[in-house]
Amino acid sequence: MNWDVGLKIYDDITEACKGFERKGKNMIYTSSNGYMFTLFNKAAEIGIRLPKDESAKFMETYNTGFYYSYGAKMKDYVLVPESLWTDKKLMVSYFEQSFDYVNSLPPK
Repeated sequence: MNWDVGLKIYDDITEACKGFERKGKNMIYTSSNGYMFTLFNKAAEIGIRLPKDESAKFMETYNTGFYYSYGAKMKDYVLVPESLWTDKKLMVSYFEQSFDYVNSLPPK
């Protein structure tokens, strides 16, 4: 997907969420409690941080894998298939689930 189009979708999803906003200019992300929990990388890919059991379920359900950014595997992140990006309700649900997850962790 085109980076600008992907960023617009990412921003639309983030704006529909409650309790957080998009950050960054070159490295696009959301964070809370000292943890990043969603990312939009230079390859125009969205990654979401989920608990291990939810990550495994997500990858199996949507036939996807781990999320990589700048060549590094991001711990606890899953790659969101582009086919889900336009399901705004579903994406908002996952972004908010990720937000809740990082807020359940000890603060950094």
